[in-house]
Amino acid sequence: MKNDRFLRALRREPVDHTPVWLMRQAGRYLPEYRATRKAAGSFLAMAKNPELACEVTLQPLRRFPLDAAILFSDILTVPDAMGLGLYFVEGEGPKFERPLRQPADIARLAVPDMETELRYVMDAVRIIRRELEGSVPLIGFSGSPWTLACYMVEGSGSKDWGRVKALALNEPAAMHQLLSVVTDAVIAYLSAQNAAGAQALQVFDTWGGTLGPAMYREFSLPYLVRIARALKDLGAPVILFGKGNAPHLDDLFASGAEAIGVDWTVTLEDAARRANGRVALQGNLDPAILYGNAEAIRAQVRGALDSYAAGNGGSRDGHVFNLGHGMSPDMNPDHVAVLVDEVHAYSRR
Repeated sequence: MKNDRFLRALRREPVDHTPVWLMRQAGRYLPEYRATRKAAGSFLAMAKNPELACEVTLQPLRRFPLDAAILFSDILTVPDAMGLGLYFVEGEGPKFERPLRQPADIARLAVPDMETELRYVMDAVRIIRRELEGSVPLIGFSGSPWTLACYMVEGSGSKDWGRVKALALNEPAAMHQLLSVVTDAVIAYLSAQNAAGAQALQVFDTWGGTLGPAMYREFSLPYLVRIARALKDLGAPVILFGKGNAPHLDDLFASGAEAIGVDWTVTLEDAARRANGRVALQGNLDPAILYGNAEAIRAQVRGALDSYAAGNGGSRDGHVFNLGHGMSPDMNPDHVAVLVDEVHAYSRR
């Protein structure tokens, strides 16, 4: 690797500066992304074309000196391959043609074959890894079992996830059956991405934070632990990211994952102190900071870096700088450049 800072940070090894990558770094805030999507005709057409997926994965790396690339895809590729029929409505987000409404629907689910139903993802990983030419590591990813189940049961996004929570409360055996088969699929999916060339693996537990403590410990945490431990021998570090996961950090630190991603609702100082060197941390700037001016962005970046060091005995090792969630389409690429440059400049030894 020409630049292995990201992988070294995940192993909590010394680095010359804090590595940085950004969730949704390949996305609609970039004019070149919008042009590629327009030419492709739709988001799914772009995501299911390995060459185009490679192109948009590489676009942000041409603009910014980022320390990692992340596969361009979608977390809902797995349930799509399980037969639910993914489609997108402009302005409304993802939807499924055949959401899970009855326990019998869940009983019919099976783990898809990764080199047939999801071959386009593996081909994209192979092409991206080749085109990166060792410049930076490639991150593969999946949604978490709970987050995928949310969409699979609701059939789309939701304000309160009432339908999926009702299933968990009223039919817990069916919910655990769903989460179990999805977990098997996620393990197979991430393992296949690693075999195709992904050098680190992130699990997005985007909606785990919508659960209360007892339901989180029953319906999200055990499946995250199962994934982290199943992937332990691959040699690719696993990052568990959860929006709103601050109340559950102590459990996550013991999950077996190499790194935990946190959002901006917890300080990095507190998270690092609680981690006590057991795992690397990733995060945690509020994405809305990118709406600020350059001076404000630099100040917030410095504050986050200092916060981590304060909780980690003065050391910056074991930290991957990132946002606490993904970027939005109306963000200014010039502001992203300021963020990346300030992370590198301020953290440089």
